[in-house]
Amino acid sequence: MSNYVGEPNPRTMFLEGPFGAGKTTFAIETLFAWLDAGIPARNILVIVPQRTLARRYLMALQEPSRGPLGDVSIRTLGGLAKEMVTLYWPLVAKEAGFDHPEEQPRFLTIETSQYAMAEFVDQAVSRGEFDAINVSPQQIARQIVDNLGKAALLAMDYRQIPDLLASAWGTERPRKYILAYQAAARVAQAFREHCLKNRLLDYSLQVELFNHLLAKPDFQKKLYSSRSHLIVEHVEEESALTHDLIRGWLPHLKGGLFTYEWDGGYRVFLGADPYGAYDLRDRCDGVLTLSDSYVTSPGLELLRSEVAYSLRRPGAIAAPEGSDLSFRYSFHSYYPQMLDWVSETIDGLVHNEGISAREIVVLAPFLSDALRFSLSQKLEARGIASISHRPSRALRDEPAARCLLVLTALAHPQWGYHPPPADVAQALHLAIDGLDPVRARLLAKIAYHPRSKEMLTSFEIMRADAQSRITYVAGEHYEKLRRWLLDTTIDTPAPLDHFFSRLFGELLSQPGYGFHADPEAGRVTAELVESARKFRQGLFLSDRNPNEVGKRYLNIVQQGLLAALYVASWRDEQADAVFMSPAYTFLMRNRAADVQFWLDVGAMGWWERLDQPLTHPYVLSRSWEPGRLWTDADEFERQQDMLYRITSGLVRRCRRSVFLGISDLGEQGFEQRGPLLRIFQQILRRHPQVEIGG
Repeated sequence: MSNYVGEPNPRTMFLEGPFGAGKTTFAIETLFAWLDAGIPARNILVIVPQRTLARRYLMALQEPSRGPLGDVSIRTLGGLAKEMVTLYWPLVAKEAGFDHPEEQPRFLTIETSQYAMAEFVDQAVSRGEFDAINVSPQQIARQIVDNLGKAALLAMDYRQIPDLLASAWGTERPRKYILAYQAAARVAQAFREHCLKNRLLDYSLQVELFNHLLAKPDFQKKLYSSRSHLIVEHVEEESALTHDLIRGWLPHLKGGLFTYEWDGGYRVFLGADPYGAYDLRDRCDGVLTLSDSYVTSPGLELLRSEVAYSLRRPGAIAAPEGSDLSFRYSFHSYYPQMLDWVSETIDGLVHNEGISAREIVVLAPFLSDALRFSLSQKLEARGIASISHRPSRALRDEPAARCLLVLTALAHPQWGYHPPPADVAQALHLAIDGLDPVRARLLAKIAYHPRSKEMLTSFEIMRADAQSRITYVAGEHYEKLRRWLLDTTIDTPAPLDHFFSRLFGELLSQPGYGFHADPEAGRVTAELVESARKFRQGLFLSDRNPNEVGKRYLNIVQQGLLAALYVASWRDEQADAVFMSPAYTFLMRNRAADVQFWLDVGAMGWWERLDQPLTHPYVLSRSWEPGRLWTDADEFERQQDMLYRITSGLVRRCRRSVFLGISDLGEQGFEQRGPLLRIFQQILRRHPQVEIGG
């Protein structure tokens, strides 16, 4: 059902509704209508919250049946800021205080920003300035980078952050926390001065310079006149700055469409302002509401209503007794029993009911290594493929990346890094097809000599009984790998991204090696290559010795470098595999599935925010009144709201059924009695007819 309110021929329209109502489809058709009406592609701009959400637009524009359509610009706010800053760099560089503004800037990714900040964080940690908080230097760097970005998106001076955080806590936190805020501000200032001196532009500086340009009437005129038609996808996931940009653009537009998803706002922790986004509704000429979902079944809509009723959402009504709520549950005493149930149920869905593996997703508040490995092994044993995605996962935590990094260290003994024998054994196990962990440990024990000039010895000089145990086939592949590592580094040193690419293409992806039939390993390798390349190019280290650059990169990755967003990680929707991810990650992928499994329903992770002592997503937002105290009531209210948004968003992305996996004892062996479990206990008391198990 749709409802329109506004002018007969609206120039600008606000389009709202739930997930699956057809908002993006409507937006794409509007884009084509503009093009068919003769609007030049260069006059149209599409803004999306993150690059991956541009995919549907790009695929539609590339359809052969559409013919040549011109180059429609599809940008994130960061992409637009970078484009404008690059274009107007001579205009803003000197005013912003950059040294040598006549030279080109150096753009940083989240990875290179962490690297550039690490030195200042380490110095502060060594002075004991962060002793009050129990977090690693890498986490400190990430939270300071996050604060700088939030300040830029709020058009606020980042030096105000310590006072804002301190005033929100009042006397609730000891003075040592206030000192940590001040230390973080000093690190941020030192980092900013370093950026200005070396023309390094992290995300926050790019946005700040874009704000600086927007304050200039001449720039505003050029920007607004360059794009007469504007589409903004998911305004609820955009920042306050994006909303300001839209408000300034509205009077100049000849056509505008802004989509808003009910119960969205999952990117609050990244600076989204879902509360301020709705203000745009009253500024548009028309409002179109699409209230019916083409995805969610009636039973799942009733389940969503039940959750809303249990959370006491305004206007929520409980489902009638005896309703089919389209969910099932299974209770287990121990965590491994729950995983056995999940794999067995998925096996039945795939092999008995004919549901495609790609239409099944397994979700948890956090996807640990143990959970991912255990469940993927259980599914593999049943002939079912699986893939996973964790955007916040450090590069070093990916098995394929660890394998590549260990092999890189073995190929460059002059860097002075000697991997532990266990890591070498794991790398050989992953690199050589058919080499099981036991024989990999034996091979590493015999062949690995960390203090030698050549850290790996030849298979040919090993004792015959050892060769026999390892097998001659595996030994042949090992020897080829060893010689490749040795011969490649004898040549002129190459950039590390080139080394990764060659190692994968010339050896590890070939028959007989572990990456040959592993698309996950290929994806991780591509991300590692891109990461190393951006590290080299972003910090202008390409003119230095590749060995020095490679050594620096290896060191920072080993410390826990947080990976940037790689589009390749999000382009696996068509893979015929069960998808495993944290719940937030699935929500931001903007896709649906036939069946969802929610694991650890009793875990507090569905409810609690991540502990980030140096930042606060709600206090550092435009909707928060400076000086107001953050109370337990505020925490409860926001957690209730976010729990509803998560559950509502997940249900609306499900077509057939939700399966709840409940274990009395969690992965760490502790009892689980979280709010989400209590909600479903209330629902089950009202609807005892709900089926148990698969």
